[in-house]
Amino acid sequence: MALLGSSQIVGNSSSVKFPAGFPAWKRCGSKRNVGFRIFASETQSEPDLSVTVNGLNMPNPFVIGSGPPGTNYKVMKKAFDEGWGAVIAKTVSLDASKVINVTPRYARLRAEANGSGLGQIIGWQNIELISDRPLETMLQEFKQLKKEYPDRILIASIMEECNKASWEELIDRVEETGIDAIEINFSCPHGMPERKMGAAVGQDCELLGEVCEWINAKATVPVWAKMTPNITDITKPARVALESGCEGVAAINTIMSVMGINLKTLHPEPCVEGYSTPGGYSAKAVHPIALAKVMSIAQMMKSDFTDKDYSLSAIGGVETGGDAAEFILLGANTVQVCTGVMVHGYDLVGKLCAELKDFMRMHNFSSIEEFRGMSLQYFTTHMELVRMQKEAIQKKKAMKKGLASDKDWTGDGFVKESESMVSN
Repeated sequence: MALLGSSQIVGNSSSVKFPAGFPAWKRCGSKRNVGFRIFASETQSEPDLSVTVNGLNMPNPFVIGSGPPGTNYKVMKKAFDEGWGAVIAKTVSLDASKVINVTPRYARLRAEANGSGLGQIIGWQNIELISDRPLETMLQEFKQLKKEYPDRILIASIMEECNKASWEELIDRVEETGIDAIEINFSCPHGMPERKMGAAVGQDCELLGEVCEWINAKATVPVWAKMTPNITDITKPARVALESGCEGVAAINTIMSVMGINLKTLHPEPCVEGYSTPGGYSAKAVHPIALAKVMSIAQMMKSDFTDKDYSLSAIGGVETGGDAAEFILLGANTVQVCTGVMVHGYDLVGKLCAELKDFMRMHNFSSIEEFRGMSLQYFTTHMELVRMQKEAIQKKKAMKKGLASDKDWTGDGFVKESESMVSN
């Protein structure tokens, strides 16, 4: 086993050079400014980031989450060139003419006073709808991407009105392009609830189950159901989705929010003609909430579906390899990034891969599966925490007071046992 050590990194990116045409995803192991660096002997093999999820082979677990980073051919191609493990396109529906976006549609929360234009972005809100581009245009771009990147994973995100025929038509059309899997958007918090789309379905377990059965009776590729966090118990719809034929679940989508009020104008943000509407909250600030939701789903999957090869794709505030490692430790197979790409750019994947490898070296993990779900065992109930702490305190008191009763005398080390009961 290799000997490991760590030190703080000082300075910027490594000067390691790669030949022209060297695949971007293979650069993930390059040295980056990632906070710490692990040194290992030459005998230690490089950590393997590749994952196989529902039969889909990915070079790493990092997936472009559905949204603006997957809105057209140009940006999805850029994601593949930079080395993302998979790309989930922006959600499409049959009739894009019904999708009308407004501007501005984003608002940011910074780690400063309300209204400050400076400081780190910790929260991001959007009131953006699904793709407003014609379905045929998106389908042609899916075909082109699969032609150019036949070995890379392209996932279509779809959302439709509560109509069986519409869902079946949409599935047929996206599958004809050669996409590798489908993610069902049951979770957009502000997207046309009047048409029973998005979270309006994800919050209704009975309706969710019916729609999932329609979808899975038609789909021939793996299907992931994307869960809304805007519900009391996220495990309920997740369980229904899996029981209704989905191969996996993804969580979480954005959290319903009001980003803030401009204290100068007194209008809410983002402000459209003096008005706004609640939207979806994402970025670093939602990470702890996402961890709790993912943990709950992972525990449910472990207890209720032990004999099934279902997958879990985690989403929420991922900006570092450490953020991703936390999700994987809770049982996630893949980790999606959307807002992080919008804030930091598509080359963020190189940093994520390098940092995740550093974490793996620190613990001598050679593959993702070696540590996936490892931290689930450390969660319990509050009542059990009270019991364990009480027991630990009693043991400490017993050690200080010496033997508790005559039955504890061993006869060996008699003097030592006696000394333990002497008052100072």
